[in-house]
Amino acid sequence: MSAGPTERPDAFASPWPVPDDVRITGVRTIVTAPYGIPLVVVRVDTSEPGLYGLGCATFTQRWKAVVTYVEEHLARLVIGRYPGDIGDLVRLAKFSSYWREGAVGNNAISGLDEALWDIAGKRAGRPVHELLGGKVRAAADCYVHSFGLDIEQAVSHALEKAEAGWRYVRIQVSQPGAGSYGSSPLGGVTSASAPYPHGWRVSEYLRLVPRLFEQARKVLGDDVELLHDVHSRLYPKQAVTLARSLEAFNLYFLEDVLPPEHWDALPEVRSASPIPLAVGELTTSVTDAARLIMNGAVDLIRCHISAIGGLTPARKLAAVAELAGVRTAWHAPGDTSPVGVAASVALDVTSPTFGIQECHEFDELTQEVFPGTIVPQQGWLAPNEAPGWGIDLDESLALRFPPNLSPFDSWAAGVRSLDGGLLAP
Repeated sequence: MSAGPTERPDAFASPWPVPDDVRITGVRTIVTAPYGIPLVVVRVDTSEPGLYGLGCATFTQRWKAVVTYVEEHLARLVIGRYPGDIGDLVRLAKFSSYWREGAVGNNAISGLDEALWDIAGKRAGRPVHELLGGKVRAAADCYVHSFGLDIEQAVSHALEKAEAGWRYVRIQVSQPGAGSYGSSPLGGVTSASAPYPHGWRVSEYLRLVPRLFEQARKVLGDDVELLHDVHSRLYPKQAVTLARSLEAFNLYFLEDVLPPEHWDALPEVRSASPIPLAVGELTTSVTDAARLIMNGAVDLIRCHISAIGGLTPARKLAAVAELAGVRTAWHAPGDTSPVGVAASVALDVTSPTFGIQECHEFDELTQEVFPGTIVPQQGWLAPNEAPGWGIDLDESLALRFPPNLSPFDSWAAGVRSLDGGLLAP
């Protein structure tokens, strides 16, 4: 029988002397869905009474897998360790699985990582952004989502947002069939003679979006920055066609024009596009995200911070972006917890290369579950000045909103072309 790795009794002990006797005593998850979307938060407890940290580990579509990863695998690696050794603990969490990277593992690690940063801030009595070097701006400018079943409704909704003080507005519009992204599906029959009559038709999309933004500019004028999310639906030539058809409307960016399978073509698409490209939401490796930057594939990098492993790798990525002249636009829709938003904003206000921040407007109920939730003011997100993230979690209230499996699975199953073939959702 061949010899394999053996586990020493002190395998997970600290490899060096630590400055005090504070230790990690527990690691667990809290999953709640106050507005219907499962949010995963990791709580790390310590031997110091009342000292704990919270981190975002939200992978809505596979949240049960993240819970298992945290509680059955990560907890045993770090319990008993000094919470200040963030870098070593995060690397241990990553390397110990051998096969590393991926959305499940990285979200689990993110929960640990961000919770340790929260603890570090609380121990120092300072907000996390000061531990990152302090502010280079007072707040993060951010964009909000607007949508409609048709062009008139979508533009009207965008106008409401602009009149409410938002300077950056993403606009999405429905189209016939079952595959619309970012706006409610219209349903109905796209083509009665097709094998899949409810299919999504790319030619209709390429005609519809320029008409949407032509009307948006007429109504909103030139002072509002406009954005649009393709959601990884196009092939390279189609992406160039769309970008050129929108040139006259001066969009702030086009988001995720290609699926990850075709990212090798992004440098060519970017060179041919008159509109800046924002990509990275589907990265599940900080290395892959860095390659997008270094290979000239993006104008703005917009990773889901928890999907690349948390604050620690994201701050490194921001440094790479700064050196390459690429800006950040962190992904933070409704499937990012308020803790995850706080991590994004901490990076926004401490990084010179900040571009724009995606914003989800959390309802009052979510703000009750997460006291200290950062709320946008006139289109700006400012970090909390309390120690750590400045955010807590009311667990008794959170338990009143148990999560279900994500509805994304059933939606994705219906995103098909007219011939019935699945499309990138």
